[in-house]
Amino acid sequence: MDNALRFSGCTLSMHQCKCFEKLTTEELDFLEAHSVWIKYRRGEMICKQGSFVSHVMYMEKGLGKVFLDNGVNSLVLRIIPDGNFLGLAAVSEEQGTFPYSGMAYVDSEIRQVDIKAFRQLLRQNNDFAREIIDILAANAIQIYGRFFCLTYKQAFGRLADILLCLADRIYRSTEFDLPLTRKELAELSGMSPETVIRMLKEFNEEGLIRMDGKSFRVIDYTRLKKISETG
Repeated sequence: MDNALRFSGCTLSMHQCKCFEKLTTEELDFLEAHSVWIKYRRGEMICKQGSFVSHVMYMEKGLGKVFLDNGVNSLVLRIIPDGNFLGLAAVSEEQGTFPYSGMAYVDSEIRQVDIKAFRQLLRQNNDFAREIIDILAANAIQIYGRFFCLTYKQAFGRLADILLCLADRIYRSTEFDLPLTRKELAELSGMSPETVIRMLKEFNEEGLIRMDGKSFRVIDYTRLKKISETG
């Protein structure tokens, strides 16, 4: 596999979370007893960069983002769809605060697991701990690839990356309702909203995609993939 195929600006790793399958019946009951389910509305903060960690969060239903923010600019690290964690960076007892913020892109439901209970499961169940390590490693690799693409890919390649990420890894379909605004797409691809609007118009005119309001469809997947790979 060459570098063009290996590096992607996608905000979601390919690793599928199977950690809960590693827990015994008793451990699942323990997890349930130390969990609460919280609903968040679109645009609501899920966690705040620098705040104390009390829970590990698991996206049961919805879509969110993890990002860094300095009060002026923000950088999206990952998109969090169903079946993904927020807050795993805090499983180490040396990390007592969130190193990033989280926000809901759409109305979402999140399971919050008490951090002490989560750490206890890590200590007592090796298979569960290995699965969490695999998730952390896959997330790190995904973020490295994303930074490479944001640094070295041209604008068309970066936007193609994000559109394919949404189609392939989040919605698993070439046709879906796009919940993100043009500003949010720009934030994901590291460009201005004006540039993204212009490029989406060009993609549409060239027959690569079709957009009608929130309805989105990849028309020419092969060409869009080529743009992503060549950058």
